[in-house]
Amino acid sequence: MISYQLYSSRNFPPLGETLKMLAAAGYDGAEGFGGLYADKEGLAALSSGLKANGLKMASGHFGLSQVEDTPDWAIEVAKTLGMTTVIVPWIHPDERPTDGAGWKALGARLQKAGAPILAAGLDFGWHNHDFEFIATPDGVLPQTAIFDGGPDLKWEMDVAWVVRGGADPLAWIKDHAGRIVAAHVKDIAPAGENVAEDGWADVGHGTVDWKTIMAALRGIGVSNFVMEHDNPADHHRFATRSLASVKAL
Repeated sequence: MISYQLYSSRNFPPLGETLKMLAAAGYDGAEGFGGLYADKEGLAALSSGLKANGLKMASGHFGLSQVEDTPDWAIEVAKTLGMTTVIVPWIHPDERPTDGAGWKALGARLQKAGAPILAAGLDFGWHNHDFEFIATPDGVLPQTAIFDGGPDLKWEMDVAWVVRGGADPLAWIKDHAGRIVAAHVKDIAPAGENVAEDGWADVGHGTVDWKTIMAALRGIGVSNFVMEHDNPADHHRFATRSLASVKAL
C-alpha cells in the first residue's frame, strides 16, 4: 500500500481537494494526523472524503496526550476511519528526557498508553525523528531505550529522519524487523539544496538510497509505505513525482 501523510499538505487546503489529488495521482490511501480528527466535524469530513475518493487509511498519527487521556476516542477515530495502526509521532522538546533512564521511562509510558489500543485489536507504536538517534550524555540511544521500556511497541520507521540522525537504516531494519509495521518514505536534498523546503526532497530526487532500503523493508514484510515531505513548496509536485519514483522501484 502506498499512502500519503496528510501533514505534507497542511499548508494547501482544502482537505477535500488534497484527497482528490491523491486519488487522481494513483495513491492507495492517506495517513491522518491528530488535528484532522480532533472534532466530530473534522472526523466526518475526513471519513466522507476518503470514501468518496476510494482511499484507505491504514494508519494515523495521534498525540500522546490524545491516546493517554482519551483512549476510547482514539479507538473510535481509528475504527471509524478503518485504521489498523495507531502511531504516536513525537514528543515536544520540553518533554524530552535527558538521560537513558528517562527515555526508557518514556517507552514504558507509551507501552501503558497503548494497552487499550492493543486490547481493541489495533497495533500501537512510535514514529521517530532524528533526536532518538543522538546519544544522551550517559551514552544511551533514545530509540533503543524507548524499545527497552516498551517491549510491545511497534514502529513506524521514518527512514530519512534515521539518516539525519546519523544512523544506518539498514542496520535498524535488520535488528528491529519484528517491530516495523509501516515506513515513512521521504528524501533528503543534497547539502545546501532545497533550503526553502527545509532540506527535504521529493522521493527519488534526493540522497537516500531508496532502491536498497525499499527492498529491505519489503523483505521483512512491510507493506504500508507512507510518502511524506515536511515542508513542500508544491504538494502536487511532491505527491506525483514521489509516487512515480516509488512505483519505478
